[in-house]
Amino acid sequence: MRLLPLCLLLCLPVAAAPDISAGLARWRSPALNQRIDAGIERWRKGDAVVRVVDAAGQPVAGAKVAVRQTRHAFLFGCNAFVLGQLKGDGMNERYEQAFARLFNFATVPLYWAGTEPTQGELRYAEGSRDIWRRPPGDRFLPWAKRWGITLKGHPLLWHAHNPAWLPRDPDVLRGLYQKRFRELAGRYGRDIPIWDVVNESQVCPKEYPLYTPDRAYVGWAFDQVTPLFPAETTLMINEVTSYNFQPAASNPYVAQIRALLAGGRAVRGIGLQYHFFRREALDGHLAGGAGAPMQLLDLYDALADFRLPLYITEITIPSAGEGGDALQAELVRQHYRLWFSAPTMAGITWWNLGDGTAVEGENEAKGGLMDGELRPKPAYTALDKLINEEWTTRTELSTDAHGEARLRGFQGDYELTVDGQVSHAKLAAGTNQWTVATTWERGRPRPHRSLW
Repeated sequence: MRLLPLCLLLCLPVAAAPDISAGLARWRSPALNQRIDAGIERWRKGDAVVRVVDAAGQPVAGAKVAVRQTRHAFLFGCNAFVLGQLKGDGMNERYEQAFARLFNFATVPLYWAGTEPTQGELRYAEGSRDIWRRPPGDRFLPWAKRWGITLKGHPLLWHAHNPAWLPRDPDVLRGLYQKRFRELAGRYGRDIPIWDVVNESQVCPKEYPLYTPDRAYVGWAFDQVTPLFPAETTLMINEVTSYNFQPAASNPYVAQIRALLAGGRAVRGIGLQYHFFRREALDGHLAGGAGAPMQLLDLYDALADFRLPLYITEITIPSAGEGGDALQAELVRQHYRLWFSAPTMAGITWWNLGDGTAVEGENEAKGGLMDGELRPKPAYTALDKLINEEWTTRTELSTDAHGEARLRGFQGDYELTVDGQVSHAKLAAGTNQWTVATTWERGRPRPHRSLW
């Protein structure tokens, strides 16, 4: 190979880094943030009338009520693909604690290549051979119960991450899918309430045995799956990042959902991914004009017409590169605020909690909220502040002459404390009526206790 002289090398032009300032300015715009604040106030909160009564059922005036939200109705999630698989003293415990501090929602890896790597080798139970990022499904059930985490199964059918032994004949393959659907529904249908039925069909390659230009296999999958799961199961369709950035009127994914529903398919949830696996991809996105935050909100408003829960299902925002930690933290805060404000948004799922736990080829993005030792990055701290401070309601009320007090707070589970007595309630959208019955007897002075 002929080398260029050093003087010529020094004179070669260096590609300038994209200017991301315009993209960041769009996210910082007062008009956008006013729209986001209004959406959060409208869609994520509810009202309650708290009525305090004494032992005789009579209203108590001047009662002090300590109000503390204990759980969000909204699902803040992450994949839990390395549960119990981390090496090093205390790493698995640190992983669980860091996960549960932020998240009440977890995606469970049930890719066919992991659940049946060789035909007949079913890897559902503990004790199955270990595969990185593919813990056996049974592991997630006691963990979720311990931490109060809602699970989502991912995915029932996808053209990728399938075992090499699968046949190419479409009819034989459909029969094997039916067997797989029955196995997963029978084993986990009662414990996992949300499922990605079909993943990424819009980018399905022609080589996939079930491919047809109209993606008819998607409707077929919903037809097969729906009778197998409880009626209340959220059966979802999920799609790749680019469909966030196409207007609803010309968005093929929107058209696909509309056609599936018109055909009577039980699509009960809509998923959209949001991955940037390279810092260069993120910078190019911010520097370009597509995907402006106002356009994202317009699409999510249009999707609300389906009256189905919307989920951001997989998120990677890299921290690699110059100023990466600070940029990631800012974008995490901005994006989560926007998603939290959308009318039918029901959940947001980060992808890999810690650096080094992504699929091969994606770790260079450093897309974790924590580093490889599970030390929080600024992005983790920013999300902690949103979820556990700004979006968690804690307050003190005092009842009026009718024994009532009014509360506006974020939807979820609540603990109410009156004179040391604790009761529980749920705050949903709209106006809720809560009655707190105390053992206080009229004519007996109420003790004065610290509420906190």
